[in-house]
Amino acid sequence: MSRIKSPETVSKETMRIFDEIRGAFGMVPNLFRTYAVHPPLLQANWNKVKAVMMQGSLSAKVKQTIAVLVSKDNSCKYCVAAHRGALKSIGISDEELKRIEENIEKADFTVKERALINFARKANQDPIRIPDSDFEALRQSGASDPEIIEALGVMEVFTSFNKFLDSLQVDIDF
Repeated sequence: MSRIKSPETVSKETMRIFDEIRGAFGMVPNLFRTYAVHPPLLQANWNKVKAVMMQGSLSAKVKQTIAVLVSKDNSCKYCVAAHRGALKSIGISDEELKRIEENIEKADFTVKERALINFARKANQDPIRIPDSDFEALRQSGASDPEIIEALGVMEVFTSFNKFLDSLQVDIDF
């Protein structure tokens, strides 16, 4: 059970943000309902989700895969469930999802996409120990600097969401 209850009544501005979220996801996930306790943080995080997950050049599949794997690495059950569902909603089969989670090398990604996904995971797990050779390998795979930043942005969003959700034990609503 969540350690902090989401507000029962919200301001017009918060309702406007909820309407945007509902338009994007068909619902307002408990993550955002909990952020509504502090509306400026709700606004900031929603804006970040829109910028990172809904814009850019990386595919939804790559971004959702980073979200699932980083969240799995961080043991965030909420985000793993949410983004498994997101992958399924874009047509990823159960078999492909299993390959993604068990051995990314066998999943259906290009060399560049796989390199970006693996790099985001490494940055999540041990960012201070990333050698320059990893950046060179990314570039040799065809990844551009904006794509590297975009992949790291996805990792950053979900690392923070993972910590937030787990600290507050926000209920899974998927």
